[in-house]
Amino acid sequence: MNSIEANIRNNKTKGQLNSIRSSGNVPAIIYGGNDQNQKISISKKLLKTLIEKENFFSNIISLNVEGKPQNVLPREIKYHILTDEPTHVDFLRVLPGVKIKIEVPVNFINHEKSPGLKRGGVLNIVRRKVELKCPSEKIPESLTLDLDGIDIGESFKISSVKLDAEVVPTIQGRDFVIATLAAPTVMKEPEKPAEAEAAEGEEGAEGATAAAADGDKAAPEGDKGDKKEGDKKPADKKPPEEKK
Repeated sequence: MNSIEANIRNNKTKGQLNSIRSSGNVPAIIYGGNDQNQKISISKKLLKTLIEKENFFSNIISLNVEGKPQNVLPREIKYHILTDEPTHVDFLRVLPGVKIKIEVPVNFINHEKSPGLKRGGVLNIVRRKVELKCPSEKIPESLTLDLDGIDIGESFKISSVKLDAEVVPTIQGRDFVIATLAAPTVMKEPEKPAEAEAAEGEEGAEGATAAAADGDKAAPEGDKGDKKEGDKKPADKKPPEEKK
């Protein structure tokens, strides 16, 4: 479980909020349960490090608010429209026994042991995350699917995932597909035998020779370089000089 230091904030104006952000912190709020909402601020640097992790929204965080630890779950992050920097975070209090809905990422292992992938198959992921309903203390970090021995045409359904008895998918009534191992999208054309290529080459050469012969027969006699009398202009002759 990750732990972050948090400070209580008592800002009342937009200028005070901007001051918190300019000092390298992000305003946040803790809500849920019977306690009142609590306004806090946390380090932007630490927050961005946690956001980069794939399971950020399914990972419980311990917020140390002025010496008092609180287990929370990130629920929503707001970003600046231009800089894409985080500007606000909502945290939900994690209370024992209380069930919550949460999206958990799907993780695939043993790619190198799949005969289907070795033969050029493609792993078609239908759901990269699966929404679950479970007690806050039993949230799985991810759903792990093993590709060992999986061949082309096989699929993973939610029934193939081992879940705790209290952890159930929010989609009920059907065994939905998470991923399939499909055939290659582009099939490689088989190579032609050497004999067939040689035969095609001979046929092409014969065709070229025949075409040349036909061309000689078809050429009219007048095209063999004969010139007509009218083709040349007689040279202009100067008139004889008159005798003085």
